[in-house]
Amino acid sequence: MLFRNSRALQRLSKFSRGYLDSSLTRILDIHPEVLDALATKKPVVALETTLVTHGFPYPTNYDLSNSLESIVRSTGAVPATIGIIEGRIKIGLDEAELEELANPEIPGSVVKISRRDIAPAVSMRAFGGTTCSATLIFAALAGIKVFATGGLGGVHRGGELCKCTIVMSMDISADLQELTRCPVGLVSSGVKSILDIGRTLEYLETLGVPVVSYGPTKEFPAFFTPKSGFEVPWNTDSPSIAANILYTQKQLGMQNGALFAVPIPDKYEAAGAEIQLAVDQAVAESEANGISTRGKEATPWLLNRIGELSKGSSLESNVALLENNARIGGEIAVEYQKLVEEQPHSSDSMTVGFRPISKPSTQLRLPASKTPPFAASENGNASLLVLGAAAVDISAKAFEAASNSALGSTVPGNISVSLGGVARNIAEASHRVSPKNSVLLVSPIGDDSFGQLLTQESEKHGMRTDGLFLQKDQWTAVCNMIMDSQGGLTTGIADMAILEKAQLEIKAIELIKQMKPTVVVMDGNCSSEVISTVAGLCTRHGIKVLRSEPTSVVKSTRILKAVETTMSSSTSPIDFISPNLIELQEIFAVANEKDLFAKPEYWTALDNFSLTSRYRMDLEHLSRANVFDEDPSKGTLSFLLDQGLAQMAVKLLPFFRHIVIKCGDKGVIVAMRQNPTSAWRSEQSNIKRRYVMNHSDTDTIILSHFPALPVKDLVNVTGAGDSFVGVLSSCLVQQPNAFNSQKSLTQVIEMAQRASVLTLCSPFAVSPELSNLKRSISRL
Repeated sequence: MLFRNSRALQRLSKFSRGYLDSSLTRILDIHPEVLDALATKKPVVALETTLVTHGFPYPTNYDLSNSLESIVRSTGAVPATIGIIEGRIKIGLDEAELEELANPEIPGSVVKISRRDIAPAVSMRAFGGTTCSATLIFAALAGIKVFATGGLGGVHRGGELCKCTIVMSMDISADLQELTRCPVGLVSSGVKSILDIGRTLEYLETLGVPVVSYGPTKEFPAFFTPKSGFEVPWNTDSPSIAANILYTQKQLGMQNGALFAVPIPDKYEAAGAEIQLAVDQAVAESEANGISTRGKEATPWLLNRIGELSKGSSLESNVALLENNARIGGEIAVEYQKLVEEQPHSSDSMTVGFRPISKPSTQLRLPASKTPPFAASENGNASLLVLGAAAVDISAKAFEAASNSALGSTVPGNISVSLGGVARNIAEASHRVSPKNSVLLVSPIGDDSFGQLLTQESEKHGMRTDGLFLQKDQWTAVCNMIMDSQGGLTTGIADMAILEKAQLEIKAIELIKQMKPTVVVMDGNCSSEVISTVAGLCTRHGIKVLRSEPTSVVKSTRILKAVETTMSSSTSPIDFISPNLIELQEIFAVANEKDLFAKPEYWTALDNFSLTSRYRMDLEHLSRANVFDEDPSKGTLSFLLDQGLAQMAVKLLPFFRHIVIKCGDKGVIVAMRQNPTSAWRSEQSNIKRRYVMNHSDTDTIILSHFPALPVKDLVNVTGAGDSFVGVLSSCLVQQPNAFNSQKSLTQVIEMAQRASVLTLCSPFAVSPELSNLKRSISRL
């Protein structure tokens, strides 16, 4: 099972001193083979691409890269060759991408990427070969623990203080500093022989980076030769010990890497002595002609000159040591993964759930909660409870529109894995704009790896997890969505059976009584019984807002049971619903089938509205207004009457006090029933401001249109509605009377729309950028 652009990247390794921004997948791709290996805890070895772009001529560079990958695979590990293609970071390259780096159409157009170059290269859509430093960064980013290369950068000759305390060149490779930031084992043949080996070792010692000679002695190798004349404190020739060094660092929480210095194979030792003479001559020439003082130009010049002086023998030795290091890197990675597997809850690599074919696993258990579920929580009471589905979303998006001939077959595209479920998405959106610990998701999870993923990822988002409860012998909910090339939802399959069998009703009642929230949100995955029971409980406990969020046409009518059991003529039993137009039509149709419109309480409530001819005329005028004042080509609001939206919404107001209808690119319609004390009482219909209203002795009926905000770069639509509802819910917690005036209603709907647009332009179910709205919402 292969995944690409996985939003599970949010929980990968630390990036230098800070954590990953969850928008990383906008600029980074992990090759399916590599991502599958990380997901299933297979050993992975990172490989650099500077040797492809700047180290060897074509086609030697291309063939060598393929050879290194084959050698890594022969050890049982998976290779991850890292580079940058048109500004996208690639962890793992396919053949075409490797060819683009090895043999570019425009010679010299591929740049050498170190730490300083990453952001410019990505922003300018460049092609780049990654140096040791950049490869270390990306390996750590992806949770890859071993990186095999040829030679490490270091302190250049002349990079020392002279007697007058003036630094001669200050040319010190960024590779050394990166080993202090990235918990990766770097396998190389020491440092490049053109460098100052002694001062490089001194610098590594100062940085606190372990240097281990990978051989029978403590002699530090000098790239082309096994002897440099310098010794290091440690040596081993065992891949298991090398792996244990890395694993021990991980156990101690150390964020630095380690250097394993591998001598060149014995076969090439004699040639290495002759090559070293060429190295010394080339260095002397560079000092004489001034090349040594020209920074990054020095290394390519020296390598080329060494090749000339050694008559090509340096190339053969270089290939040999690279291949040897790839083999040893693979062996260390395999041993490291064995150590990881011995730990039942290791988090060294991504946790992506795979379901066994038979019954749920009894071996993989969820980590112990910091607080017992539903006991008094150290997080305090939550003001917003969200009940319903927490799921893992698997989304597939086609690259191009599929033709009829493609039906019944596969098409190229992207597949991603992320956290989902309507309730979880709403909770995350609310969490991002709410005070800390004020939002609690209440949802069942299965005793499987998907459940573990949901728990761990939620914690990494900073969300509370004390509302997630284990439902034995059930799978965690999963939703598989198929999207077209524009990001629109084509179809999907949702396995939400756990919601039907879980004791959500009992858990919800317990938490509502315990926490006394201001707002309770339920998604349409909750059963009719749960919705009805919770609705009644909220009414009895004086909880101001209850709201049910439909998730599908079929499930959208589950709310009607609560209407049947709690309806009265004086008040609407449900405070808020937020359907789309199709769901609204279904709710209306089923209510009619159930004869809810025939109940005496309903007719009493409707009669109290006392809708006038003036209201109907105002509604007619509103329907002629443009969807967008600035763009008449988008059409008018005629759908309010032509499709019966306005009529259906008003007829449903005896059941639902506020109906927020999501109309896609036509915007949002709010239909609501206000009491005579609200600020709306002093208002009249205002077509220019897009609302019409009707006053009676007992109610004020308002129908208002809010144009959609522009969307510049649509990525997907799967979480936009959830983000809208989540932010709207948070606004209602912080300002319970937000719908009671035209000004505050406009502010709240605009915030919710902004949240929706941010997610529409994001590859995630909920855009991390929603956090930017937090301050604005707090000021409403």
